[in-house]
Amino acid sequence: MSDETRVPEDRAGSDNSAVMLVALADPIADELIEQELRRRYGRDYEIMCTATTAEALDALRRLRAEGRQVAIVLADESLPDLRDIEFFSDAATLFPDAKRGMLVPWGAWGKLDVAAHILRLVGLSRIHYYVLKPWRPRDEYFHRTITEFLLEWERAASPAPREVVVVGDPRNRRVHDIASLLARNGIPHSLFTSNSQAGREALDQAGVKDDGRPVVLLRGGGVLVDPSNSELVAAYGVPTAPAADTEFDVVVVGSGPAGLASAVYAASEGLTTLVVERESIGGQAASSSLIRNYLGFSRGIGGAELAQRAYQQAWVFGASFVLMQEVHSLRAEGDRYVLHLSGGQDVRTRAVVLATGVSYRRIGVPELDALVGAGVFYGASITEARALEGEDVYVVGGGNSAGQAALYLARYARSVTVLVRGDTLAESMSQYLIGEIGAAPNIAVRYNTEVVGGRGESRLEGLTLRDRVTGEESDVPGAGLFILIGAMPRTDWLPDELARDQWGYVLTGPDVPGEPPGVPRTMHETSLPRVFAVGDVRSRSVKRVASAVGEGSVVISQVHAALNPVPTPPHA
Repeated sequence: MSDETRVPEDRAGSDNSAVMLVALADPIADELIEQELRRRYGRDYEIMCTATTAEALDALRRLRAEGRQVAIVLADESLPDLRDIEFFSDAATLFPDAKRGMLVPWGAWGKLDVAAHILRLVGLSRIHYYVLKPWRPRDEYFHRTITEFLLEWERAASPAPREVVVVGDPRNRRVHDIASLLARNGIPHSLFTSNSQAGREALDQAGVKDDGRPVVLLRGGGVLVDPSNSELVAAYGVPTAPAADTEFDVVVVGSGPAGLASAVYAASEGLTTLVVERESIGGQAASSSLIRNYLGFSRGIGGAELAQRAYQQAWVFGASFVLMQEVHSLRAEGDRYVLHLSGGQDVRTRAVVLATGVSYRRIGVPELDALVGAGVFYGASITEARALEGEDVYVVGGGNSAGQAALYLARYARSVTVLVRGDTLAESMSQYLIGEIGAAPNIAVRYNTEVVGGRGESRLEGLTLRDRVTGEESDVPGAGLFILIGAMPRTDWLPDELARDQWGYVLTGPDVPGEPPGVPRTMHETSLPRVFAVGDVRSRSVKRVASAVGEGSVVISQVHAALNPVPTPPHA
């Protein structure tokens, strides 16, 4: 391999394929890496190899200027100039969606300096993960990491045609709602502005005129103009109404992590199971751009991706799902419960698991509430980040969700400012997130600060901030505001006899006042027999994805016990 960037002759000059860029330290020793990449991916990707990170950065700048796509950036750990971690930072600035990895030989993690370098790069979000070098041809462990990188890039940024195309102004509130709903339900889609070449071509091919309303084009020729959420999901083949005259062993209300875990375990253990969800699979967790501390996902996993895997797992076991339906009431009829849905149907069940989660608290500033979906967002997802590339954005909140949102937004925004009412993040945010935020060059944290005003006609243009110590107010420009300031449970629809605490969270187990006659109440059982609560909606629950999944799995053994009580033996 020469000192110049190498590309295969049959791909040189190609401007259609995405690039996999690799900086290799030893042209001879690392020849196997180049061969493996070209043999496995050369037909679909342009493989570019350099001998230094400086050459790699030059190549990335040239590719950016040419408007090319870069899927993966890899660099050999032993490159002399890789100790300057700014290489990966510069690569991320040029191509924020590209997956970045450091190539290391097998066993290198045992060397303290190499391990420290890997941990530092991961901790500062400079790389997504390390990549073990192949040590033989067709090293599938090496290829597993590469293909997982490619899959993640494909879902996030690939220009390849998607199953669903949305055409409209991404800053329009309804366009945002449609794209966000598709993203949180794991439906692959592309978003084109109506005045772009791609948008105009898509509308022309579908025979639709641009009248300012969002248009959704489905694979197979379907066209939806400004569809409702139910129409949108139903068109993709997701049920929005339960089968008539169906009775279930258990109905799970809500499809966040706790509800999905309940569905998986209930269906796998032979219980006929229905999950009713008012909006999107995954609940609030689906809006998390990256969950890094969930067991088993060393590189982290997006909330929507985790939710889709759990949904498919429950579905394979036989669980039924109904989306875009709210449960309006719950009443007992003999030894059954009847849930009345917003679509007018009644569903009968022997047991109920409440997993309705929480809703974000509103900020209470009228001029900002009027701009929700038009620059002001409760929660954060990948949908909004792309529309704010190069803008100044603000995140309100000091918890993990706020930290994850800030880090993801920083990939696109010019600047991200985290606004915290208190004087520290340490009480509410995980240390790994605090470290990453502190290392990010375009993220700032303003303590003892609150948002008291905003401005903008059809779109957020600026904010008024107040220092809670001095009382001083300042006006700042801003195109995006993401609010993650706590939550409230969705429990108003429940009957009065179901006990809740002063904030509306459902009381369970020993927290329920009074002891039921006969069998003692189990840990997750509410004041109503055979009605259980898990996850964030449960009083005193731990607000973490892992704990919600744990509660959702454990509760099914309690459901079994309630549906099939073991007779108490008579006293001798």
